[in-house]
Amino acid sequence: MASHCIVVIGASAGGVEALARLIELLPPNLNAAIFVTIHFPPYGVSFLPDILNRLDTLPAAHPQNGEAIQPGRVYIAPPDYHLLVHADTVELSRGPKENGHRPAVDPMFRSAAKAYGARVIGVVLTGMLDDGTSGFSAIKAEGGLALVQDPAEAMFRSMPESAIANVAVDRVLPLADLAKEIAFLTTRTPDASAMTSEQPRFEDEIVADEKAAAEQGERSNAASPLTCPDCGGVLWELREGNLLRYRCHVGHAYSLDSLVAEQADDLERALWTAVRAIEERAALSRRLETYAREQNRPKSAEQFAKRAADAEQNVELVRQIILRQQEMRLQGGNLSSDQVSDLESSL
Repeated sequence: MASHCIVVIGASAGGVEALARLIELLPPNLNAAIFVTIHFPPYGVSFLPDILNRLDTLPAAHPQNGEAIQPGRVYIAPPDYHLLVHADTVELSRGPKENGHRPAVDPMFRSAAKAYGARVIGVVLTGMLDDGTSGFSAIKAEGGLALVQDPAEAMFRSMPESAIANVAVDRVLPLADLAKEIAFLTTRTPDASAMTSEQPRFEDEIVADEKAAAEQGERSNAASPLTCPDCGGVLWELREGNLLRYRCHVGHAYSLDSLVAEQADDLERALWTAVRAIEERAALSRRLETYAREQNRPKSAEQFAKRAADAEQNVELVRQIILRQQEMRLQGGNLSSDQVSDLESSL
């Protein structure tokens, strides 16, 4: 196929409804294969292929690893697998999470850009945070096209707005017009001249080169003082135009917004661990107090009682930190390090 033969679609919150509407409006004889990644819980059961097949337009399914690509079909990333596009086949990968997700949109976008270059149409629909923005850059660098759902129509605006703010997107359209544009573009010959003059370097290649340079004693300025929330490894800071990205050598990758969100989750997990440990200390102290009274040791019992009361008070202080952190996240932010330190100093 000489036309744009690969359409890659990414979405998150609100994505099922938006995708169903988009697919319903596409012609059943579409001369392209469609690949879809929507953020999904790793242990859930996805009924998305069934939902799309009820529309009676393009057949949809979770593909098998290594399955051959055919036009006029919709391939959907299954839970807990990245969907990667290769020349003529698909790959299901349980590689590292990106932006806290597997499946994630960025790996699918990048793989399609590598395999099909200017023949790729990337589409970002409704969703939270900014997964898909980095992958959009790869598609554009290889000469592909970037289409975005109008944020005014999207149920959640963050993903479309991030793509528009950071990438020179080609179209920003409501779903009905997006469907028409995709149908039109898949009949046209792609413009190979749109590809950038320099071959793009992908994030995994950059980090691998930097890691090798560091191992060989060469100077490398890319490593940051931050650690990966998933594995604890060093994060490399990668700058691409206005985009700031972080990736560890294992392959976990984050946008700036996603890293902030993951760090907030990491902090909350640590705080709940502290609550458990302090509550166990209080319970043990109460047990020792009872035992000391049974042994007629009143002074020891008083000491254990005071230790238990102090631990119970500290539990309440840690719970206050967690509550304030949750309130800040609902308001779109997180506790600053100074705010956390102020509360921790009370412990």
